[in-house]
Amino acid sequence: MNEDILYMKQALAEARLAAERGEVPVGAVVVCRGRIIARTHNLTETLTDVTAHAEMQAITAAAGTLGGKYLNECTLYVTVEPCPMCAGALGWAQLGRLVYGADDPKRGYHVYAPGVLHPKTTVTRGVLADEAGTLMTEFFRKRR
Repeated sequence: MNEDILYMKQALAEARLAAERGEVPVGAVVVCRGRIIARTHNLTETLTDVTAHAEMQAITAAAGTLGGKYLNECTLYVTVEPCPMCAGALGWAQLGRLVYGADDPKRGYHVYAPGVLHPKTTVTRGVLADEAGTLMTEFFRKRR
């Protein structure tokens, strides 16, 4: 099985946990040197904090595990395209690689800040995009 698919499935499991807790179903996993060092999901409702996106939680957890603020040897797997806030934080963290599932045409960083990631960050998009997109669509359908 492709590594990207394997780790994205872990991020999707986190997204499902978020949905079960009433959070927007976005999950994230940080991998460094072949091992998962952080697994998180949105916590904006739980923490009453608009900045508690899955990616922000992942950056904090990964930096804590590594004992440093730079994630240049890490890959972040996230189920949905990061927003500009998260992409900016990933840029400051000098993330090595970003892999995401579904595009976010309304709030994704490509729309507002396409150059915000660190110049050396490589991006792979569309990994298990249908599954990630369906999870989001079903979540919001149930809420309306």
